[in-house]
Formats: sequence, C-alpha cells, structure tokens
Amino acid sequence: EALLVGGAATFSSTIIGLKLLPATILHHQRTGEVLISILLLQDLLAIVLLLVVQGGTADGLPFFDILRSLVALPLLILFAWVFERQVLIRLIRRYDKIQEYIFLMTLGWCLGLAQLAAVLGLSAAIGAFIAGIVLATSPIALFIAESLKPLRDFFLVLFFFSLGAGFDLGVIDQLLLPAVLLSGVLLLVKPPVFRFLLVKTGESAERSREVGFRLGQMSEFSLLLAVLAFEQQVIGREASYLIQLATLITFLVSSF
Repeated sequence: EALLVGGAATFSSTIIGLKLLPATILHHQRTGEVLISILLLQDLLAIVLLLVVQGGTADGLPFFDILRSLVALPLLILFAWVFERQVLIRLIRRYDKIQEYIFLMTLGWCLGLAQLAAVLGLSAAIGAFIAGIVLATSPIALFIAESLKPLRDFFLVLFFFSLGAGFDLGVIDQLLLPAVLLSGVLLLVKPPVFRFLLVKTGESAERSREVGFRLGQMSEFSLLLAVLAFEQQVIGREASYLIQLATLITFLVSSF
C-alpha cells in the first residue's frame, strides 16, 4: 500500500497542467514544450504501473499476468501504428472535407482501440490513450483536438462525478489528517524538486520554477490507480480513499 501511494504521488495532472497553460503561446512556447514532455513521460509510466496493478491480486503480483500485459502493450501499440498508417489516415484524407465524418471516425477509432485493449487484458483507458497518441501525428490532429473539446470536457465531468458518487464520506474523519499531510508535503516538495532537476538540465531558473509549480499536484492517473488497485484487491479501502482525497486536495490548492 505504501508503494502504491508513493507511486500515485509521483504523477502530476495532465488536465490541470494543460488547462492552466497561458493562451500567449509565443511567450510560453518553451514552457509548454517542457511541461507537455514531462506530463507525457509521466503518463507512459502511469500506464506501466496500471499494467502491473491490473495483473496483481491480494496475494501478490503473478509473474505470468504481468508478463502477458507487458507483451500485449507493445503489440497493441504496433497494431495501432500500422492500422493508422495503412487504413485510418487514408480514410481521413479521402473524406477530410466532411467534418462530421472526421468526428465519427475519430470516436470510432478511440472506442474501438479501447475495446481491443480490454479484450487483450489491458484497461480501456490504456487503449484510448494509445489511440490518441497515434492520431497526434496526423495532419488533422489540431482539428480533431478542437472538435472533441466539448466531448472531452463532458466526459471529464462524468469521470469526476462517478468518483465522487462512489466516495464514502464516512472515511473522511479517519483519513482527513493523513490526506492533508500527504497533499501538503507534495505541494511543498514537488515544485522545488522539479525546479532543481530542470535547472540541472539547462532550463532557466524562472521557467523551472514556473513548471515546478504547474506540476505540483497529483494526477487523474492517481485516481485511476487508486480505484483499479482497490478493485484488484492490491490495496485496502483506506489506502484507496487516501490517494483519492489527497489528489482532490492538491487539485484545489494547485489550481489557485
């Protein structure tokens, strides 16, 4: 449980990091590049951790299940890349003037790969994430991102609503102090740690400080990890709620 809580605490929120990026792209372009690079690396690491947890049980982490997941992931990535190059991009280019067609094609691709990931024993979230990464290299990626914004925000609301609806308020009295302590430590420690590491890589002190504060919270992947680990009986109920409560606290404070 301590390892899972520690792993969940290492990730930063892609949603908050991107939502709080200033609109003045020219001035903040380098900041955005650094921020998105770190968030993308964290998301990939989170997927690996989700795979390990998904192959786990209350009695341990079976080697065969973890190996199967680690083999299925590169196969899924390879299939997605080949299919996008040979089939999907050709269909998109043929009918790229029909916006509704592009919209439905994108949704079908995302949901289809999510279902394929579930069939292979991975989570649907991993399949959807890979579908998005593969499409990010296409010429119409910006159009797809803009057209799907309302849908993204809608399902984002449902995601947090479903987590909130399943949250047991009876555990708050027991976990409020540990959650506040954990979130407080992360909000105080993460920014200077990121600043120190980014300065070491050659970034300016001012930009490193700004990126550090933008990455100072926990992640929506932390919430997924908490729920999945509890469902797989890898961690207990208290540990799962501790991650969820601490994540929500860091979301609120980090946004301000």
